[in-house]
Amino acid sequence: MTEAACVVLVVDDDPDVREFLQEYLTGHGFQVHTAESGDGARALLNGCSPDVALLDVGLPGEDGLSLARHLRERLDIGIIMVSGAGETVDRIVGLEVGADDYLAKPFDPRELRARLKSVLRRYQRSGPALAAPEEPVAGRSVAVGACSLDLESHRLFDRDGQEVPITAMEFELLRVFAERPNRPLTRDQLMNLTQNRDWDPYDRSIDIRIARLRRKIEAEPERPQALRTVRGVGYMFVPHGG
Repeated sequence: MTEAACVVLVVDDDPDVREFLQEYLTGHGFQVHTAESGDGARALLNGCSPDVALLDVGLPGEDGLSLARHLRERLDIGIIMVSGAGETVDRIVGLEVGADDYLAKPFDPRELRARLKSVLRRYQRSGPALAAPEEPVAGRSVAVGACSLDLESHRLFDRDGQEVPITAMEFELLRVFAERPNRPLTRDQLMNLTQNRDWDPYDRSIDIRIARLRRKIEAEPERPQALRTVRGVGYMFVPHGG
């Protein structure tokens, strides 16, 4: 994805910050939309589809963390939290609600641009097809925890047949796991198999998505039975009775 093709949503209650970021990012080829609040951002989403969102933590009304959670539950986009506090607790909570990165004010705009590009690379969908599964999945649906994953329609359903919203990346993770049951997969393998190849050893995006998936498919997310952690390796999908 080129910068010129990238749409950035900037949500900050400081008009000077919004003006500066719009001018700087537009000057580097990004398409920029700005909002001063969570309500303004939600209204903008009716008419634009951002690739990445820059969210100020300390927004009036609905704060940036709540907005990040809202975006993450509905969209598969990059999210960078921006805060003037620079406190560790903000960074931890931001990552837990699904942010991909965190930046403290004041920041060098060149660093922001570099982080934007890094986050965007994680969400690129171009490249070779997924590696062939070692074990084929029979049929069009597969049970994943307390839910059923429809491999043809890319949809997830609970036991009552109600659709459970998932992002494109969450579907790809579930498909990769379903195609490789009872096999421990490292974070590196999961990144490659889901075509998110640009990452670094400290990237937590896989862990964040696994945590969100557990809340959706596990009967007891705190004691996962389907998406299990393999200490020192990564994660493993265990079908019922596995």
